[in-house]
Amino acid sequence: MKKFSFDLMSSNKFLGSIDDYDKANIVLMGIPFDYTVSFKPGSRFGAQRIREMSYGLEEYSVYLDRYLHDKKYYDCGDLVLPFGNVKKGIDIIRNAAKEVFNDGKKPLFIGGEHLISVPIIEEAYNKYGDEMAVLHFDAHTDLREEFFGEEYSHANVLRLAARYVKPTNIYHFGIRSGIREEFQYAKEYGHMFLFDVLDPLKSVLNDLKNRPIYVTLDIDVIDPAFAPGTGTPEPGGISSREMLDAIHLMKELNVIGFDLVEVSPINDCSDITSMLAAKLIREAILSFM
Repeated sequence: MKKFSFDLMSSNKFLGSIDDYDKANIVLMGIPFDYTVSFKPGSRFGAQRIREMSYGLEEYSVYLDRYLHDKKYYDCGDLVLPFGNVKKGIDIIRNAAKEVFNDGKKPLFIGGEHLISVPIIEEAYNKYGDEMAVLHFDAHTDLREEFFGEEYSHANVLRLAARYVKPTNIYHFGIRSGIREEFQYAKEYGHMFLFDVLDPLKSVLNDLKNRPIYVTLDIDVIDPAFAPGTGTPEPGGISSREMLDAIHLMKELNVIGFDLVEVSPINDCSDITSMLAAKLIREAILSFM
């Protein structure tokens, strides 16, 4: 049995999880962290509820004609984090990501707020270097230099990630909210695609092939009509079907890690957001993990 250097809380396992870390190629981990959310808190409960909802799904994907039991993935449970301590929490997440990467596994982290992505991206960059690209699916730019005077916030995730990954290696999809300065920054330094996801992703797919790719998916990229259970819902988003199609399209890429963040069960309606997140994770495992 794997002995981790960090503490974990036991929980329900995601549908189809095996019981042996050493035999797994993919490692799932919940990150119950929502200390910097700016509107509705509650995403710390996201991972556990998504796991529960996964049992309402089939192990078979009719989209891909593949079964989850053909993939070897291990659900560790949730990280134990010091409530309210942002920097120490980030350090713990970073150490967990480093250990998973060093063990030769592909990490699949379930948030939690979007700030959890920063230390994971840092460790992915430490392993894969300048060739790595980040695909960012979100309603919000997340490119502020700071938010209400705070250096670390879920509102500046990709600006923090740009300390490691070159901005020209970060691709933003589905964006429809931010301040003018963020859009100006992205226009000058990065690749930002407004409103849509699928067609922009198709347009850059050839440029991304054979590169290490890290994918971060904020559930609010999807319209709140399909995903109301999130902390900062933003009308005018894509459909759940478009996000599923995008995940299937990424099967052509060399994805080395993935996170899905900002599901907030206490703000959900009939668990439809958690169920959607569980299905997106199932399809991600079968598509590109």
